Amino acid sequence: MRTSGAAVREAGAETEEAVRSGGEAPEGAGPADDTDAAGAEAGAVPGGGEAGAGDGNDDPVTVDAVSAPDAEGRPRRTTRRFPLFTRDTARPEGGGRAASGDAPAPARQWPILAVLAAVGLGLLLVALDAFRFGTILIGAALLAGAVMRWMLPDVGMLAVRSRFTDMVTYGVLGLAIVLLALMAQPNPWLVIPFLDDTLHFTVR
Repeated sequence: MRTSGAAVREAGAETEEAVRSGGEAPEGAGPADDTDAAGAEAGAVPGGGEAGAGDGNDDPVTVDAVSAPDAEGRPRRTTRRFPLFTRDTARPEGGGRAASGDAPAPARQWPILAVLAAVGLGLLLVALDAFRFGTILIGAALLAGAVMRWMLPDVGMLAVRSRFTDMVTYGVLGLAIVLLALMAQPNPWLVIPFLDDTLHFTVR
């Protein structure tokens, strides 16, 4: 039995001509030939050759673009759509434990706990009508957080972004709170003359 492409095309032409003339399909040109034709077409690969040609190229064909493999070694499909749930957020620089893993949880996160404790104490002082002292303590806590972010190699959950970004954020906010607390009325501890003139000029 001929299994080449020419034989399949000849059998298909004879069958089509017999059906068009109203007769029956020639013997041997039934479903078996259709199966052979389908097999011959399925044996072709996109590169123009035929499967099983002995070229030794059995590499899988990549349909979708893939990125770097994940933790289990499987390739991930690249997409520009953000996932619904973020599962692999990278830890920021210096975001490791501030103490060894054998230490209890409060000891491993003591930098952020110290800052939060100072801020809470400042809010308590503000509630007790010690506005200036409480506000200065809140700003000093943020400044201390900036110093710890700069000096300590690992600060745990106190690290949010990069080291530079965290230092600038904590430092600017802490300094602004301290200055505003010092300039608060009545009887400010810090007087800036041109600031008062600028405020009156702007209000006018």
